[in-house]
Amino acid sequence: MKQQQDYIRDISEIRSMMERSTKFLSLSGWAGIMAGVYALAGAYIAYAVFDFSPRKVVYNPLGRMHINKDFIGLMLVAAAVLLLAIGTAWFFSNKKAKKKNEKLWNATSRRLMINMGVPLVAGGLFVLILAAKGLIGLVAPATLIFYGLSLYIASRYTYEDVKILGLVQVMLGLVAALYIGYGLLFWALGFGVGHIIYGIYIHYKYER
Repeated sequence: MKQQQDYIRDISEIRSMMERSTKFLSLSGWAGIMAGVYALAGAYIAYAVFDFSPRKVVYNPLGRMHINKDFIGLMLVAAAVLLLAIGTAWFFSNKKAKKKNEKLWNATSRRLMINMGVPLVAGGLFVLILAAKGLIGLVAPATLIFYGLSLYIASRYTYEDVKILGLVQVMLGLVAALYIGYGLLFWALGFGVGHIIYGIYIHYKYER
């Protein structure tokens, strides 16, 4: 009986070692929570300060859209939210990796970044094209969809639970494309509320 228990324990340890070598497990729940807070703050600033609302998007005869607000200011807010989220993710992930005596930047994290980067870069370029063509109302749906796809791919290299968040983002993006007038609301739900719920879940499941 004791030999059987030792055998099971050895298998569990080997499985754990293999998982650590193939998956990036330094993602922090707190990073997700803070990213959600930043997104909600950014959405509030876009709405309250810049008076941005996809409802005000106007279609012209060519099918393009335009909005009479400071688009550069909105892009700066979006960039600030992105930089804060990335910086916070790096801080908490690095802290978590040090506790495990692991390096944050290794072969596994490189694979994660490369595979996430493809849909993120493609999505970023697509959003710039939409903005250049005046299709502002489709920016929020596009960012949700491409970000969701990147998370779905990333789930192969980190927690499997990330796949669920990715699917939720894609679903919200598709619905936002149907209801362009509520694009900012769906964006806040996806990047804000979605990240906060995900962060709390990851924290209680893996970090306590």
